[in-house]
Amino acid sequence: MVKKLLGEERREFIMQLLKKSDQPITGKELADKTNVSRQVIVTDMALLKTRKEPIIATNRGYLYIEKQSSKGKYSRVIVCNHTPEETKKELEIIVDAGVTVVDVIVEHQIYGDLTGSLMISSRYDVNEFVTALSKQEANLLSVLTEGIHLHTLEADSTEKLDAACHALQKVGILYTDTK
Repeated sequence: MVKKLLGEERREFIMQLLKKSDQPITGKELADKTNVSRQVIVTDMALLKTRKEPIIATNRGYLYIEKQSSKGKYSRVIVCNHTPEETKKELEIIVDAGVTVVDVIVEHQIYGDLTGSLMISSRYDVNEFVTALSKQEANLLSVLTEGIHLHTLEADSTEKLDAACHALQKVGILYTDTK
C-alpha cells in the first residue's frame, strides 16, 4: 500500500514528479501516487498555482511548463476561424508542420479573454484531444465566438511556424479580413 502523503510533503512530491515528466500526469495518477483523492490533488494544484508555480492543466493532465519554454523556441499568435467539425483538421495541419499548439484563446463579451491550455504537439495528442471532447460531450471555446479563436503556436524555427500558417491559409482556416 502506498503511504498517504500529507500537505507540504505531498505538494513537494507532486512538484518533483511534474518537473521530471515531459508528459502530462493526470490527477488520478497523482492521487494514486500520494494515496489521496482526486479532489485533494485539485486543491493542491490551486495552492501551487497561487505560489506562481508554472503548472497548467490540459485535457491529458497536469504539466510543469517552465522547461517547455526553453531557448531556441519561437512563438506566434494566430487567428483561426472554422467549424467544430474542422478542429481535428486544423490541429493536424499545425502539428504536421512540427509546431506545438500551446493554447486556445477566445474573447468573451463578459469575461474578456478566456484561455484553454492545450500543449498539443503530435497526431497522438490531437486524437487524445478530439476523443476527450467527444467522450465528455464538451464544447470548444470557439463556439462562444462563432468559430473565431486564437492559438499560441510554438516551434524551434520560424520556418515551421510559417509553414503551419501557410497550410492553414490554404485550406481557409487562418482568419483573414476577407472572411
